Amino acid sequence: MALQGRAREQAVLDRLLSELHAGRSRALVLRGEAGVGKTALLAYLATHPASGHVVRTVGVETESEIAYSNLHHLCAPLMDHLRHLLPAKQQALTTALGLTGGDSPGHLQIGLAVLDLFAEAAAGAPLICVVDDVQWVDRMSAAILAFVARRLDAEDVALAFALNTTASALAPHLSLLHLLRCPPST
Repeated sequence: MALQGRAREQAVLDRLLSELHAGRSRALVLRGEAGVGKTALLAYLATHPASGHVVRTVGVETESEIAYSNLHHLCAPLMDHLRHLLPAKQQALTTALGLTGGDSPGHLQIGLAVLDLFAEAAAGAPLICVVDDVQWVDRMSAAILAFVARRLDAEDVALAFALNTTASALAPHLSLLHLLRCPPST
């Protein structure tokens, strides 16, 4: 699917997929004002034939105060892989997501559990996690996803975030693709 006026951005996403298939996990933040095409670029990435397994979440303003709501949305389709995690990580993740009771786990345990879950889910084919409208993602999910994004190495996992220019940065150490408005076609 070709997007008009977005060849440069599509090339960046194609390169992300190439690197992912070469064994290099990546995280990328698409940043731009509302209506500039971030969602269309995420759709391009998610529907690309080389994408592998894709999970998605979208920040929703009315859920932005519900801790781990977006993390739950991303992890729910991957829960078949939970059994491959160490018991302590299984417990941390299921407790954080409200699937089991218990003492609230620490953020480090949750972050490491999510990283391991993503890695397990990517064992058969690359995994791409798409997070749109990050400015409305709940604070705890955003913190855990930023933690995971900074620790990606060779897990065959890519995280792609779309963020409004009016929002604060997701994580200062992630690759950033700033989107500008395309000039009108003549």
